[in-house]
Amino acid sequence: MTAARDVRDRLRRAWLLHPRWSLALRGAIAAALAWAVGMLAPAPLSEFPYYAPLGAVVATTSTLVRSVRESLQTVGALLLGAAVAVGTDAVLAPDALSVAVVVGLALLCGGWRVLGDKGAWVANSAIFVLVLGQGDSTQYIGAYAGLVLVGALIGIAVNFLLPPLPLTPSDAALDDLRDALVEQVDDLADWLEHRGPLDPGEWERRRRALWPTVEGARRAVARTHEARRGNLRARHHGQRVTTLARRADVVVTSAEVVDELVRLLVGWESEGRERVALGPDLRPELATALRAFVAALRAPGYDDLRAAAQGPDPSPEEQFGDAVDGLRDEVRHARTTSGDDHLVASAILVVLRRGSLALLRDG
Repeated sequence: MTAARDVRDRLRRAWLLHPRWSLALRGAIAAALAWAVGMLAPAPLSEFPYYAPLGAVVATTSTLVRSVRESLQTVGALLLGAAVAVGTDAVLAPDALSVAVVVGLALLCGGWRVLGDKGAWVANSAIFVLVLGQGDSTQYIGAYAGLVLVGALIGIAVNFLLPPLPLTPSDAALDDLRDALVEQVDDLADWLEHRGPLDPGEWERRRRALWPTVEGARRAVARTHEARRGNLRARHHGQRVTTLARRADVVVTSAEVVDELVRLLVGWESEGRERVALGPDLRPELATALRAFVAALRAPGYDDLRAAAQGPDPSPEEQFGDAVDGLRDEVRHARTTSGDDHLVASAILVVLRRGSLALLRDG
């Protein structure tokens, strides 16, 4: 029983981690239903049943709210392309020139902002209507646009009954970002502690290397927030959705903190500078604060048992705040004894304080 349950749990997690699988299932169901409806439709619609699955696929490849918008945009693009083809066909004979005119006008119309990324359908529709609609373009346009619309409505209905809610992929994207931040901050603390000023080229490369992971996490969370709208499943996962939003705010804020911190250190605590922001006296204190930052990022947040597990000891988030306070005291002491204003060190403190407050608000 345990082995069977483990296999089931692994399969379920794999299913949740790969929303493309559920998207394929929804699309297949909607396309099959749309085909059946197209076959049963009265003539002349039943002569073109393959256009209905096309609309179903358009509607099932996104969230519920977006599927409605994109379906309307697709049908609008089809009708606009048809209008371009019919208008051109009325004044030009069907030859290479008319094809060129139709495609050129359709591509121009496809850039209309209202159509969004469905503007390519204008040119597709125009060519189809021009080539295949010869003889009875009105009938062809009605069948083409009508069946796509019917298929889209079926796809929207399937999305409504089986709505996507990609919580697990968003969690995984945030995990990846947190792990990347932990690695970079840990390496930064080691470098400052054991090697001194940073190598600007290497650390600028490391800073930029984080951007794709940050953007991936932002996109994943944005998709989840969009998927909540009109989603029946979201009501049953309200707490998890709220937790995800809070966690996303903390992790993305932490990423911004790390980016700004490395940017400051590359500019002011790097090899080759005569005067650096921290120097050998303040680097160890910053390294200590960074290690506390790592511990806070690694802390098992968002767990109902967390408070009970902490006991009377300060949480990792609180220890990070204390470490930032310790660095602040050392900067004040250095400012008093050296006569230097330590403006960059103060800016580093502000950045770290932002990260500390974000983690404390979550904790």
